[in-house]
Amino acid sequence: MTSNVTGAAPGSIRRGLAIGCGGTLGFAWTVAALAAVQEALDWDPREATALIGTSAGAEFVTMLASGVSVADMIAMQLGDPTARPELRKHLRSAPGRIPPLPRLGIGNPRLALQRDLPILSRLSGIAPVGGGDQTWLTELADALTRGDAWLPHPHAYLAAMDYRTGGRVAFGSPGAPKATPAQALRASWAIPGWFPPVTINGTRYVDGGASSTASVDLLLPLELDEIIVLAPMASRDLRPGRGAARVERAALRSPMSQGLDREIEVVRRAGTTVLRIDATDQDLAVMGANFMDNRRRLATFESSLRTTRASVARELKLSPLQTPEVTR
Repeated sequence: MTSNVTGAAPGSIRRGLAIGCGGTLGFAWTVAALAAVQEALDWDPREATALIGTSAGAEFVTMLASGVSVADMIAMQLGDPTARPELRKHLRSAPGRIPPLPRLGIGNPRLALQRDLPILSRLSGIAPVGGGDQTWLTELADALTRGDAWLPHPHAYLAAMDYRTGGRVAFGSPGAPKATPAQALRASWAIPGWFPPVTINGTRYVDGGASSTASVDLLLPLELDEIIVLAPMASRDLRPGRGAARVERAALRSPMSQGLDREIEVVRRAGTTVLRIDATDQDLAVMGANFMDNRRRLATFESSLRTTRASVARELKLSPLQTPEVTR
């Protein structure tokens, strides 16, 4: 199929794609998940009516909305020398598995006192100010958009968290603060404690995953018929694990999974069919406790190639999607 990132495809099915956070390993997992979805549905994800991405998911939205194909992403993951040069550079420049030394001070301790916020949002407020460099994200966005004011797709959203209030912002959506693709991508990826908050028009933003792993419900105003959710930090097969994995699952994956459960229930009650693909226990065993551990990247990709095909087939039996061409 060919990309149609600016026009409307014929037909009547409005299908959205929500891609969640996940760091280096979540990114590798999602490449394979996108391939499984594309194969099973005979559908190019670039043709989605709407795209929303959080953190690593925001990388995918930036790519898909700019015309990058799933085949391009697979070639990047495999280190294919014929892969697009900007993608090969992006993979080489990704951060390592150990966070850099933080800066002095903590993010926003007031968030920790706001009991109406998700637990991860509150904890993000007491994280130290990260010392990481996000140049690799700026370079990707600039290379793909060539200075455009926004992504060349009518509904491409990048989710971040307002660090003043803990509220979610979907950059690119109606009424959202104005930002360049590079600014929004950095904000969506600003993991508290790892990268510093990103200031846009005087407001600081951090990783959207601090508020929601995929922000599926932010697509509700578009009244979509279907939403495909790819969520590598969530799992319905979540077991306690051992050692560091036990801590990581309890502190991150469990609240993210529960939050995603609630969002999907809201979306389904609104009449939208949801196809949810998340990490299996086999995937989690391969990933380990550190979602930034690039030593496990290829193994995670290979695991996802196996598990997500089975997951897509199973979920399609439970929540069949419509088959006509998707429209924007």
